[in-house]
Amino acid sequence: MKYNMLGTTDLKVSELCLGSMTWGTQNTTAQGHAQIDMALEHGVNFIDTAEVYPVNPMTKDTQGDSERVIGEWIATSGKRDQVVLATKVGGAGYRGVRNGAPISPETIEAALEASLTSMKTDYIDLYQLHWPNRGSYMFRQNWNFNPSKQNKAEFQDHIVSILETIDALVKAGKIRHFGLSNESAWGTAQWLRASEDRGLPRVDSIQNEYSLLCRLFDTDLAELCHNEQVGLLAYSPLATGLLSGKYNGGETVPQGSRLDVTPGLAGRVTPRMWPAVAAYVAVAQKHGLNPAQMALAWCGTRPFTASVIFGATQLDQVENALKSADITLSDEVLADISEAHKNHPMPY
Repeated sequence: MKYNMLGTTDLKVSELCLGSMTWGTQNTTAQGHAQIDMALEHGVNFIDTAEVYPVNPMTKDTQGDSERVIGEWIATSGKRDQVVLATKVGGAGYRGVRNGAPISPETIEAALEASLTSMKTDYIDLYQLHWPNRGSYMFRQNWNFNPSKQNKAEFQDHIVSILETIDALVKAGKIRHFGLSNESAWGTAQWLRASEDRGLPRVDSIQNEYSLLCRLFDTDLAELCHNEQVGLLAYSPLATGLLSGKYNGGETVPQGSRLDVTPGLAGRVTPRMWPAVAAYVAVAQKHGLNPAQMALAWCGTRPFTASVIFGATQLDQVENALKSADITLSDEVLADISEAHKNHPMPY
C-alpha cells in the first residue's frame, strides 16, 4: 500500500480509502466492522463517512448510522489512533438533516458535535463540506449548470464565517484539517484565497466524483489542485459498480446491487454509458486485468489524486478492491484507456 501526504498537512493517507455509505442500509454493523478490519490488515488507514450516510436509500430514520457503525468499531477495537477519519457536514437541499438548513457556523457546530458523539471520538482528522451552499454541477447537474444566480459577495462572506468557525474548532482540538466536496475550480480558489489573506485554515482536499466514466476533474480542477497542493479524494471510482463489469451491459442486475436498489443510478445510466463500460472492460480483458482493479488503479495514477474512495457491500468485493494497490498499469494499458476515453468522452 502506498501513502500520500494530504495537501499541505502532515497527514499520510493510504492510496485507497474505505467508504462507508452502505453501512446501516445494505450492510449491518458487523459487516461494516469486518470491512474495516480487512482494510486495515491490508494497509488502509483512511475511512470516509458523512453525517447523512447511509444511502440507498438515504432516509431520516437511518441518517447517521454509518458514523455510529464506525463509533462502535472505535469503542470495541481501541484503534482510533490507527485511522485517519474523515466526515462531512451536509447542507441545503436534503431535508432529513436540520430540515435542509444551509451550511453555517451554527450547523457546523451542531453537526460536528453529533458526529463526534456518533463516532465516539474527540476529534475528526478531516472535516469536509459535503456540497456548497450556492449549488454544484456535480451529481450529473453539469448538463444544466447555470451559475448566473450566484451572489459572489454573499459567498465570500460565507467563506470567511465558515473558515473562522473551522479555525476555532481546530484550536479547540475537535478538527485537524479542512476539505471541500462537490466543489468547482472557482469555488475552491475562493476558499484558498480567503484562507491565505486571513491566515485561516486552508483547504487541503476536495472530494469529487472521479472515474474512467466521469472525468470533469481533468482540466481546471486538475490544474488548480496541482498548483495549490489540494489533494483529490476520488469518490465513485467504479462509477457505482458499473466499471466492475458485473452488469453485463445492463442484462444482468444482481439482487441487492446498487443498480437493483437505485434504478438509473442517479442519472448515470444512459444509452452512451453501456458502450463506454464495454470499452473499458475490453481493455482490462485484453491485458489480463480485473476491470474493477484496473479502474481503481487508474484513478491512483492521476497526479492530483491523494486517495481513491471505494465502497462495497460484500467482503469479497473489499478484497478485490484492495488488490488494486498491487497493480502497476503499463504504458500499453494507459494508452488503451486514453483511446477508450477519446471514443467515449462523456458517457453520462
